[in-house]
Amino acid sequence: MSYKWPDKDKDEVVDYSVDWSRFLGTDGISAVTWSIIDENGDKEVVSNTEIVNGLQFLQGTISGQVATARFGLGTNNVRYTVSCKITTSAGLAYERSIFLRIREK
Repeated sequence: MSYKWPDKDKDEVVDYSVDWSRFLGTDGISAVTWSIIDENGDKEVVSNTEIVNGLQFLQGTISGQVATARFGLGTNNVRYTVSCKITTSAGLAYERSIFLRIREK
């Protein structure tokens, strides 16, 4: 199952978050990896300022049990699939896919 974030304009720079609190209980996030599915359907792990298929990943942060990614650019009328994979302090791993559509506002 994939989740969906609100639409983003290609000219906006926006933070989107994944709240893992209902899965983690008292555990915390020790690491997060962000990926974007590229135009060939391959999962591309992204780092700061990297662009995949027109969508720019600017940075990722962790605050408590929330992982946040900042995105810029994007191609109008394209629905991107972004993946957030976390590793917890207890050594567990979770991953979620999220849709992000680029729309002119």
